[in-house]
Amino acid sequence: MSHDGPHNADAAVTPPEMDGLGCHAGGEMDKAARAAGKSEILDRYRADYPTGPHDKPQSMCPAFGSLRVGLRMRRVASVLSGSACCVYGLSFVSHFYGARRTVGYVPFSSETLVTGKLFEDIRDAVHELADPDRYDAIVVTNLCVPTASGVPLRLLPKEINGVRIVGIDVPGFGVPTHAEAKDVLAGAMLAYARAEAEAGPVAAPESGRSDKPTVTLLGEMFPADPMMIGALLAPMGLAAGPTVPTREWRELYAALDGGAVAAIHPFYTASVREFQAAGRPIVGSAPVGADGTHAWLAGIGEAFGLPAERVAAAQNQFVPATRAALAENRIDGTITLSGYEGSELLVARLLIESGADVPYVGTACPKTPWSAADAAWLEAHGAKVKFRASLEDDCAAMAAIEPDLAVGTTPVVQKAKEKGIPALYFTNLISARPLMGPAGAGSLAQVVMAAIGNKDRMGRMKAFFEGVGQGDTAGVWEGAPNEHPEFRAAHQKKLDKQARAKQAQEMI
Repeated sequence: MSHDGPHNADAAVTPPEMDGLGCHAGGEMDKAARAAGKSEILDRYRADYPTGPHDKPQSMCPAFGSLRVGLRMRRVASVLSGSACCVYGLSFVSHFYGARRTVGYVPFSSETLVTGKLFEDIRDAVHELADPDRYDAIVVTNLCVPTASGVPLRLLPKEINGVRIVGIDVPGFGVPTHAEAKDVLAGAMLAYARAEAEAGPVAAPESGRSDKPTVTLLGEMFPADPMMIGALLAPMGLAAGPTVPTREWRELYAALDGGAVAAIHPFYTASVREFQAAGRPIVGSAPVGADGTHAWLAGIGEAFGLPAERVAAAQNQFVPATRAALAENRIDGTITLSGYEGSELLVARLLIESGADVPYVGTACPKTPWSAADAAWLEAHGAKVKFRASLEDDCAAMAAIEPDLAVGTTPVVQKAKEKGIPALYFTNLISARPLMGPAGAGSLAQVVMAAIGNKDRMGRMKAFFEGVGQGDTAGVWEGAPNEHPEFRAAHQKKLDKQARAKQAQEMI
């Protein structure tokens, strides 16, 4: 698999030296992509996923998110075009996280990138893969370098032998987080499915259609959460519909057919646009904690125009049960919380209703209208909410507050433990738990209180390792570490010179 076709006007020649710069080239890659005809898509990404204080990813490659969405879908093939090191890393981490499907790869060289052969190779690859007995769709993803050089995936056929072809650009210099990259693919698939539904009859999902009006759920959740949401909706005569991102293509039609959309994860901007185009109302926040469950059920009732007594029946059944579960699973301590999954505000709400003091909540995702209610509730309960939080923001908050527990990304957890503060990795230990309704109310207390209880142990470990050095002097030395400040100074001069040269170039 490999390469790009006769480059027309928008596929500008890209110098070979661009390969290897990747997402961390930031503005340089953005300029090259715009010169190569990608301004429209980059402008849309800038509007959908506005950047924060940094112009490059601070976590894993964003394309990891969209790749995982494709790999989780039945009868969908995923094909990447990008630098070999990027594709290797994405393939490795996807399979590390449980992917069981092959990742297709269309490689390139400087010659095929510049001449346009890369597009031809991509086109040949999708024709070779397009077997309707095996696939409903093929997702082709441009990574940084093919995007920056203008590889025009929009020129691929929309379908081959009845197999849909979905081409997306997911550059690290245009999509800030892997969570938002999930929306890039989900939104593209919803747009394709919506066009199909508008053109004529479409297939029902294998599970069949619900006999009740459904609520489409937007955002990846712990598997038990959609079932809990279904139970919450039942007293109102409603049912939980598909969860987007979906697990099969036909679920997209059912998702678009829902009576309303619950933006459980509020950053799915492209997906929301497709649902709004289909005339579906969007309900923000989620049934998390007693307050959240009460407000969310009211919002769903309003979206469907339900009578107040039917909404009250659901609230009376589940809000007291949630409050009781919270009372039985108290959390005592100060916690700073940060992450890049997009559910940080929901988790913080649950922690606060469980009794915790949460003075800081950082999320790498942007502020949207569908997170407004959560942010307002948190701020009213003493939390400072930081959207598009950087690693520096999260670490500074942890260091200033010195909490009983720091919940965050891997580097935040590392820095907390260096200071002797108990810490938990948000993605694996917190977000991978039920959050909704009564089931979510007691899901965090055990792991959180166990971690807080390790404070003395962390102190003993810190004291034990005190004095072993850090950075390039880490370890136990018989004598003084062999530091060479002259080498460090010479290298710093070199870096300063490069910075001045770059600044001068930008002023030309």
